[in-house]
Amino acid sequence: MLRELGISFRKAAGKIEEDWKAGEDPRAIAIELAARKVQASPATMELTVGMDTIVVLGRRILGKPATAAEAMSMLRSLSGRMHRVITGVAMRYHGRTLRQAEVTRVYFRKITPEEIDWYAKTGEPFDKAGAYGIQGGARLFVRKIDGCFFNVVGFPIDCFQRLLARFGFSVFDFMH
Repeated sequence: MLRELGISFRKAAGKIEEDWKAGEDPRAIAIELAARKVQASPATMELTVGMDTIVVLGRRILGKPATAAEAMSMLRSLSGRMHRVITGVAMRYHGRTLRQAEVTRVYFRKITPEEIDWYAKTGEPFDKAGAYGIQGGARLFVRKIDGCFFNVVGFPIDCFQRLLARFGFSVFDFMH
């Protein structure tokens, strides 16, 4: 997203533990994971942004599937239902960190077993929370969304701009 906007950046975060306790608030989990990414990056960076996206079906958090069977199971559970995509955003500037989350409701149509099998074979589900990417083949499964499309992609641009504004910046300050 940043590259498409003409904003220079570099990836700096190390690996973080993506763990949480059962029953924790999903919004708080997403914000905490984003904050961990910011904390794991060098403090010498002037502006640091961390984001983490989770998919929530009812009270169940759907992470990234490890196997085709797990991906197919997640897709079957999403079929014909509404779920929430929550992205936590944390931003650090001169030692001050701001945190916020964006929530989007995504409604899937009924997906046939053949469609689920086809999508699992594309390989797309394996690095995606909830086993799908709306910007890829899974766009065929989406009936409608309520909220920020870019949040579902994993970069809630409006939330990003709100946090920048709280630091006194505009996204246009970084574009070249």
